[in-house]
Amino acid sequence: MKMTDLFLAQLDREALVTRLALERVPEGHRDWKPHPKSMPLGYLSELVAKLPSWIALTIEKDELDLEPKDGKSNVDTRQLNSGRELVRALNESVDKARQALMNTTDEHLKTTWRLLVAGDVVNETPRHVVISDAVFGHLAHHRGQLTVYLRLNEVPVPAIYGPSADDKRFA
Repeated sequence: MKMTDLFLAQLDREALVTRLALERVPEGHRDWKPHPKSMPLGYLSELVAKLPSWIALTIEKDELDLEPKDGKSNVDTRQLNSGRELVRALNESVDKARQALMNTTDEHLKTTWRLLVAGDVVNETPRHVVISDAVFGHLAHHRGQLTVYLRLNEVPVPAIYGPSADDKRFA
């Protein structure tokens, strides 16, 4: 089986459960965070919605600079304020990722991709590893963080990889 087929299947599974969490993000809590060192709910939910688009970025660009000297980011930084906007952004991200995966090859996914900070290379890794670890792994981590934020805001947590205290559908 091709890596692209595996990633497309994983993208579909992750998009489904991510959508369940994003639909529940409460409006009016953009700046809420559980601790002063934590990221705000608005930023976290935007990150979760937009992370799948990093697959396209990883395939179509050779690098990402997290702090570009010219200040121009390669990632979508628009603010989203409702569950509807978050789900729309997720759908757009998934569509971009799906299109990029369908238009690439396993050989390309074996080529090197670079992560930079202010022009300095901090990571140089094959694209398939970036997609697996830095996109899917990162998405699972932050989606889990988002479900904790939901719980702390008295929002029912959806079942993700199994039942939650609020959603028993996988029990």
